[in-house]
Amino acid sequence: MVKRNALGRGLGALIDDAERMKQARISEVSLSQIEANPFQPRSNFDGESLEELANSIKEIGLIQPVTLRKINDEKYQIIVGERRCRAARMAGLETIPSFIREARDDGMLEMALVENIQREDLDSIEIALSYRRLLEECDLTQEDLSTRVGKKRSTIANYLRLLKLPAVIQKGLREKEITMGHARALINIEDADAQEMIYNQIIKNGFSVRKVEEIVRSLTEANQKKSSPTKRFELPEQYKNIKTKLGKMLGSRVGIKMNQKGKGKITIPFRSGKELEKIVKIIENNK
Repeated sequence: MVKRNALGRGLGALIDDAERMKQARISEVSLSQIEANPFQPRSNFDGESLEELANSIKEIGLIQPVTLRKINDEKYQIIVGERRCRAARMAGLETIPSFIREARDDGMLEMALVENIQREDLDSIEIALSYRRLLEECDLTQEDLSTRVGKKRSTIANYLRLLKLPAVIQKGLREKEITMGHARALINIEDADAQEMIYNQIIKNGFSVRKVEEIVRSLTEANQKKSSPTKRFELPEQYKNIKTKLGKMLGSRVGIKMNQKGKGKITIPFRSGKELEKIVKIIENNK
C-alpha cells in the first residue's frame, strides 16, 4: 500500500481540501447501503433504550447525524452512530442524515472542523457535535481540543453536555425556541421527564433564563431534602427517666416520641383486653 504524502501536495492543495470539507453538508444516505463497522467494540445494545430512541426518531426525527466512511459508490461503513442506525431502522426510516468520510483524512477533517467552529452562524448543538467529532474521530483529548479551538475545557464540557439532553430539547435549541442559557440550566436536572416538563413550560410561558434557574434550584433543593435522611431527635435524659418510671409502673414497654419543639406522644402497648384493664386501673389508682 502506497502512503499518501500530504506534504508533497503543497499548501494550496491542503487549503482547498479543508475548504471543500468545511463546506460539505450533511448527506441523506440509504440505510440499505450502510454496514456495521467490524471493529465496533460494542456488541450488545439495550433493547428498551433502542426502542425509546426509535420512538423519539418517529416523533421528531434524528437530531444527531451518524458518521460514515465511504467504501465505494454503493456502500458505507459506520464510524460513529451504530445505535442511531439501528434505532432509525426500527423507526422505519429509509435514509439517515450522515457525515461522510472519504478516506483517512483525519488531518483535513480536524482542520475543517476547527475552522467550522469559528463560524458565527452555528447553533449550540452544531458546535457541540463538532467538538464531539473532533474528540471521537480525530482522537483528541479535551485538553488537545481546548488548545486547538482556543476555548476553556469547562466551555467545551458545557457544550458536550448539551448532547445528553432529550432530543426534543436539542431540537428546540437548534430552532432557537430556547437559548443556550435555558439549556445549561436544564442540564442540572438528572430526570429527563422533568427536563421536558420545564422545557414545555418555557415554550408556553416564555420563561427567562433566570426564572428557569430558579425553578431548577427549587427542584434540586426539594429532591435533596427528600433524599437526605431526617436527623433523629434524641429524647432528653429527663424524659428517658420518665419513660422508664412509667414502664415500671404500668408493667409495659412505654414509648415516648418527641420533636425539637417539645411536641410528641406516649404509647402504651398491651397484649390483651385483660392487660388493658389492668393498665387503666393502675392509672386510675394513681390519680
